[in-house]
Amino acid sequence: MKVLISNDDGVNAPGIIGLESSLSSVAEVVVCAPDRDHSGASSSLTLTRPLMATELKPGWFSVDGTPADSVYLGMNGVAGIEPDCVFSGINSGANLGDDVLYSGTVAAALEGRSLKLPAVAISYVDRRLTYLESAERVARMVAERLSEIPMPPHTVLNINVPDLPWEQIAGMKVTRLGHRQRSAKPEKIIDPRGKTRYWVSAVGSVAEDSEGTDFNAIKKGFVSITPVHFDMCEHQVREQLSHWLDTQKL
Repeated sequence: MKVLISNDDGVNAPGIIGLESSLSSVAEVVVCAPDRDHSGASSSLTLTRPLMATELKPGWFSVDGTPADSVYLGMNGVAGIEPDCVFSGINSGANLGDDVLYSGTVAAALEGRSLKLPAVAISYVDRRLTYLESAERVARMVAERLSEIPMPPHTVLNINVPDLPWEQIAGMKVTRLGHRQRSAKPEKIIDPRGKTRYWVSAVGSVAEDSEGTDFNAIKKGFVSITPVHFDMCEHQVREQLSHWLDTQKL
């Protein structure tokens, strides 16, 4: 199996170094990741300038662009392999519930959604990465069994690992996305030149963490595995909207 590894924390982040190390024992891996932190970049692509990919060492490429840029280049020959799947992470911090809308970690995996095997985004829920080895072991276990996972096309696995040593993790649960409250208002500041600027505030607190959600699984000490599909069409509402449209006079 050939794996393309990326992230949104940057090519030198501890999480991606740990992910590469853990997967190297079970797959042929190449790293193609942003040259700096792009947290919150979602699936943005750089369209206003050409990109540069620099080989830092054999099999490690630094891209002066976004996570999606990095995977796009890696899948199209820059990394020197034809990958079977993409692993993104290990992110320092959770990607739960509504976080997936903004997450560069999840976006990097989504960019690999058309490959032969399921793409995987993996996050460790605490930024301090105290028990990073727990997430490394989860990544390796999933990689070893990836070909057995029954998933439809264009779907990725969004995995979150609790802030616990391996022996204290309660197990793994397949979950759905929970929800957060609306985030706080931006913080208004005045820069040294007297201009008004705004800091985007932190994500909102948890709004829905009932049984079956990713938030609930993490709270109980489980690894959360959520299948995420990029088709954002609400098909039930589409049918209702069609019935409504049939009654309208245009």
